[in-house]
Amino acid sequence: MSLVLPLHDIRNEHRPLVGGKGFALAALVQRTMAVPEALCVTTQAYHQYLASRGLRERISMELNRKPFEEMRWEELWDASLRVQNLFLHTPFSKELYEAICAPIAETFGDKAVVVRSSALGEDAAQSSFAGLHESYVNVRGTEAILDHIRLVWASLWSDRALLYRQELNLQVEKSAMAVVIQEILVGERSGVVFGKNPNDPSQTVIEAVYGLNQGLVDGTVEPDRWILDRDSGRLMSHLPASRKKAVVPVPGGLLLDELQPDKADCPPLDQEEMARVFELSRKTEQVFDAPQDVEWTFGKDVLYVLQSRPVTSPLSTADDDKRPWYLSLKKSFETLKGLRKKIEGELIPQMDREARTLAASDLDQLSDGKLAKEIEIRRSIYQKWARIYEEAFIPMAHGIRLFGQVYNNTVRPSDPYEFMTLLGATEMVSLRRNRMLDDLAAMIRTNPKLAERLRNRDLSVDDDAFRAALRDFTDEFTDLSCGTDQCVSGQHAIVKLLLEMAGRPSLRQAVPKKDFQGLKDAFLSRFQANQRSYAEELLDLGRASYRLRDDDNIYLGQVRAQMDRAVSEGRNRVESANKTEGRFAADSLAKALKTHDLLFQTHISPVSEKAGLQTTVRQIVGQPAGPGIGKGPARVIADPSDLMDFQAGEILVCDALDPTMTFVVPLSEGIVERRGGMLIHGAIIAREYGLPCVTGIPEAASVIKNGEQLTVDGYLGIVTIHREA
Repeated sequence: MSLVLPLHDIRNEHRPLVGGKGFALAALVQRTMAVPEALCVTTQAYHQYLASRGLRERISMELNRKPFEEMRWEELWDASLRVQNLFLHTPFSKELYEAICAPIAETFGDKAVVVRSSALGEDAAQSSFAGLHESYVNVRGTEAILDHIRLVWASLWSDRALLYRQELNLQVEKSAMAVVIQEILVGERSGVVFGKNPNDPSQTVIEAVYGLNQGLVDGTVEPDRWILDRDSGRLMSHLPASRKKAVVPVPGGLLLDELQPDKADCPPLDQEEMARVFELSRKTEQVFDAPQDVEWTFGKDVLYVLQSRPVTSPLSTADDDKRPWYLSLKKSFETLKGLRKKIEGELIPQMDREARTLAASDLDQLSDGKLAKEIEIRRSIYQKWARIYEEAFIPMAHGIRLFGQVYNNTVRPSDPYEFMTLLGATEMVSLRRNRMLDDLAAMIRTNPKLAERLRNRDLSVDDDAFRAALRDFTDEFTDLSCGTDQCVSGQHAIVKLLLEMAGRPSLRQAVPKKDFQGLKDAFLSRFQANQRSYAEELLDLGRASYRLRDDDNIYLGQVRAQMDRAVSEGRNRVESANKTEGRFAADSLAKALKTHDLLFQTHISPVSEKAGLQTTVRQIVGQPAGPGIGKGPARVIADPSDLMDFQAGEILVCDALDPTMTFVVPLSEGIVERRGGMLIHGAIIAREYGLPCVTGIPEAASVIKNGEQLTVDGYLGIVTIHREA
């Protein structure tokens, strides 16, 4: 059995064992090209690891909670997180450890290496997996190398890799991973060369940076770019970079360091070196009979090839091709920092100002014609912010994913979601809203006369403190919920909720105490001094992503509320005109409302035939998203107005729980949601209050009936419906 192969021993028959990257490096070595010394841990080692520890069956269980093609990307990320955690906590068997340890120790000793992925199908011309799997730079020592082999194996099951395989119709269960271990060269200058420009086949493209290539690959260092004529190598253009940073190796990892001033003023390559890189691209193309995307570095005037793969065509831009979006899910640390600055410093303040300006306008004073125009204006404003939400706010959620990956790889917690608790030590708008509601409920709880008057729908209370607090709440949040096609609004709606909240203890008593500082100290202690500031920045970024994941919906909901307020005013006028003889609403108003209804048709779909067959099912499996077990009657939310009937002790069941709807969560005993994933808002708020939560239940709001007794197991992701046989 071939578990470990040196590059010079790899032959054509070994390709299924070493993957695209390993096979390409072997082909270059055997043609006497300069390649750093390397070994390939084959797919047979991977299969033996899975078989010896029973991982294949456990992976299958995680990926078959529901049909793979029906999982949203958040659900796949959750499943991926659990699968990858299996690799972190599953050691090698004694036999496998001994078989691969000896050649690694003999070849590399204490040399620093790069541990790279080499999956089957990776680096093929039609299915490039570039950037989907992990590589680890500056790993030193046999035990550390073995540990990082498992991390690379785990990356075979990342959410992006799973989504990409699904899009290409590759069989996920037959995926396998080889690993290339390659001696690291501390290159003075590094880069990539595209033998054929994917966007212009007559050109060759060279990109170069100072230091290691990692900065170029992950987007943290801007490269110089040269465009050359593909046939002659003639320089056509040079786009210089703003040279400020370089990635360099440091004990325990890598450091993004300031570039020395003398280098900042000079391109990484001179004319002669550029010609050598161009010649390298021609040689690799001859080896593989196809233009190559080659990663290279200069070390002591020797031009080394680090890896080579076919140049792939640009991904399709067809509307149904989701691969570009899957690939865009991964954002670098530096990119996310820039995105956060834009969101917090520009976008949210702008959205908040716009919502407040709209709220201040008096719609009653507008004529029917002007109201029709106002509806169109507000619809346009909302659609603008909805697009910005898709383009900026959703990608920002990767800060949570990035922190989670680093946390799990360094801390190795038994609970793969432990990092979410640490991120929760941050203020969210929805939690501030709920605390304000809790304070109002406390006033009612301690004042029986006030409670009685409110139960009688008498809002002319003489309690100045309560009236001021209620006014402060409505000034800040306007309406309780504007998640779909209408808002739950007005003081009567708020008071009804407050009376229900006043009937149970303060939510502050229900929120579990969490050892945020202990988790933070444990995380930071895993980093050496030169990496501590990065770890602290990453935690801060993760918390910002966690907070914004919830807050952005609150702010977007406020814009939506102002659009819906104008629509509601228009509908009232049309209905009033229809009831009043001789009075007609303007045609433009009716037309504006009709256009709005066509664009914003939102409703809970009726029970499908499939769901009807499930009305006798007593147990449903979903994604575990909030630990704990809760029991109670189901309160199915088919419309925001249903929230106002929510009673303490019920299980919240919904299609999709928006942050603008989470004001009832403190009353609940658990959450069940059709949408799946740890990053959805129901899961985030459930963990804040220590409530059991199961997500990813298909047609939850249709299959589960209002009032049915449920048991929600947030540990296993199981919902039990207590039905008669």
